[in-house]
Amino acid sequence: MPDIPRLLIGLGILLVLIGIIWQVGGRFLPIGKLPGDFIFRGENATFYFPLVTSIIISVLLSLIFMVIGRFR
Repeated sequence: MPDIPRLLIGLGILLVLIGIIWQVGGRFLPIGKLPGDFIFRGENATFYFPLVTSIIISVLLSLIFMVIGRFR
């Protein structure tokens, strides 16, 4: 039971760090506006499909979880 507060604190710190990186890094790396992200604009609607951004985020999360798994 004492591990749950540590886990929640760790997740909170991780979310804050991700938010800061997203805010600052968005100026230098345009996440969501990469080549390969599809935008279809019609007269009354817009459809946005971030294909390349999704792939990059998936690869990064896979690497992060692989590293975390090695330490367990």
